Amino acid sequence: VQLVESGGGLVQAGGSLRLSCAASGFTFDDYAVGWFRLAPGEGREGISCISSDGSTDYGDSVKGRFTISSDKEKHTVYLQMNNLRPEDTGVYYCAAAVGPGMCNFYGSEYPTWGRGTRVTVSS
Repeated sequence: VQLVESGGGLVQAGGSLRLSCAASGFTFDDYAVGWFRLAPGEGREGISCISSDGSTDYGDSVKGRFTISSDKEKHTVYLQMNNLRPEDTGVYYCAAAVGPGMCNFYGSEYPTWGRGTRVTVSS
């Protein structure tokens, strides 16, 4: 059971990136998936999540700019990030938790984590 993030990089403020979270060893059919960010000098922040039924949620700092989606055939969850800001800089992790119900931003409830992908937004 493994999650692998990709798509990070260096981008100027106002630019866009699309992060991917690919699952191996399981499918997302019965899982909630969350994206979390660890910024320099900050604690872990819940960015977005998608439940097994497709319901989504977003942190206040990214609402209207980020969009989460899932392609179950490809076993991949995406995070489209638009209008990026320097404060979006950090390492982005995806995490998965099995079960129905609404996803959340409690990291302790996600037992499976990827290794992260770094996003740097320059001003």
